Amino acid sequence: MAEELKEVREKKGRGSYLNKLTRISPGWNLVLLIFLLILAVIVIVPVALVVVVSLSTAESIALNGYSFLPSEWTLIAYENLLGKGLGTQILQSYIVTIAMTAVGTVLSLFLMSLYAYVLAQRNFPAKRFYTLILFFTMLFSGGLVPSYIVNRQYLHLYDNFWVLVLPGLIAAYNVFILRTFMQSTIPEAMFDAARIDGASDFRIYWQIVLPLCKAGLAVVAMWAIVGRWNDWFTGMLYIENAKLVPLQTMLQKIQNNIDFIKNNSQMKNSVEGASILKSLPGESTRMAIVVISSVPIIFAYPFFQRYFIQGITVGSVKG
Repeated sequence: MAEELKEVREKKGRGSYLNKLTRISPGWNLVLLIFLLILAVIVIVPVALVVVVSLSTAESIALNGYSFLPSEWTLIAYENLLGKGLGTQILQSYIVTIAMTAVGTVLSLFLMSLYAYVLAQRNFPAKRFYTLILFFTMLFSGGLVPSYIVNRQYLHLYDNFWVLVLPGLIAAYNVFILRTFMQSTIPEAMFDAARIDGASDFRIYWQIVLPLCKAGLAVVAMWAIVGRWNDWFTGMLYIENAKLVPLQTMLQKIQNNIDFIKNNSQMKNSVEGASILKSLPGESTRMAIVVISSVPIIFAYPFFQRYFIQGITVGSVKG
């Protein structure tokens, strides 16, 4: 009885000591609150400006530039996006981007969590070898030209959907995050008990590891979704078919065409250049495209938010 009371007192003492270390005084709490408010304003203001410009008329933008108070409001940019021509291409690119993000994220989580599960096994004989191989890829890479040659000539990943999905499925940093999360969250005795009950490694991974690692998987999933949704370079390198162009690649091509015509005086003053420039979307339409392309990411974040902090902190404490 005396030993139990002593243990309880020690736990209370450690808890009070940790509370003293992590407690923030009211003054510093106010400073941090002001800092976070300023940071939020810095993030929100550009987004709000993009939305306002997308609702402004071309005459208002030409007269006042980018302004939070345009002289005239309109929905013409969004009406243009829903129409034929550009609207059809945007819808097609939207579908491609959603598909490549969803499929790529699911495959990435599956492969990276499998790799992390293997590295999390303390009795795995080749754990050090596979850890060094994974760590080596964080320091060195073949570069753009070798990867392009391998993808196009040897893997035949060119101008098809899978070139947008398969390259980059495994990120070494995310594997280490998941491995550390598994080691910090799941006790080794649970693995041993499952093996004694006759469970295979894949059954342990599927029925024990994945349900207990939702926070870590949510963090990695959020990073994968944002990275794939914003990826325009892969489509620029490997995609020629207009039906397979991702949304961000299409936006980049539109911007490159506009910049080329504006910077080329001969092209801009020619009849052909004027007609091409007229067919390209204006400032408000381009901002409307940015708004539409950002909406899925903005709405996806709240679904991962409750796991986000827990996944980062637990997965980065113990290495």
